[in-house]
Amino acid sequence: MAKARAASIPCGSPVRRRNPQMIRPEDAPAAFQAAWNAHDMGDFAALFHDEATFVNRFAHYVRGIDAIIAMHQPLHETIYRDSALENELIDAALIDANTAIVHFWSRLTTGEAHPAGPHCVDTLILAVLSRRNDNWRFQAIENVTLSNPRTGEPMLRFSQ
Repeated sequence: MAKARAASIPCGSPVRRRNPQMIRPEDAPAAFQAAWNAHDMGDFAALFHDEATFVNRFAHYVRGIDAIIAMHQPLHETIYRDSALENELIDAALIDANTAIVHFWSRLTTGEAHPAGPHCVDTLILAVLSRRNDNWRFQAIENVTLSNPRTGEPMLRFSQ
């Protein structure tokens, strides 16, 4: 599987594109980014298996697509409605023919809608993907904050 260098993603508005398909596990960061940036919960939901789990950067755990959307939709309607996400693949590793672990850097750039104003929040995402009927989808995601979520000030930054 492909391995990308963990480089610093510049703080700014990434190009918005819609393509939330995952043909290969390596497509996960771009698909997640496209669905987030479209602020379309249908596109976002399509990335997950029905019983998927999600742990957000504040350690809030939910299970199932409905709970994942319930956690994200209010954010996309309010403080993240003008946000943009940029993801960068770190590593994708197959466990078997139908299961993969993917790590990727994620930079959220907030807009004026956020109470703290525009700033960037860096996270590291660990995702487990599984393939069913030739469709790769998220089985589990855990998101770890690498910067202060209120100010965007870097707290941790790792390089390979």
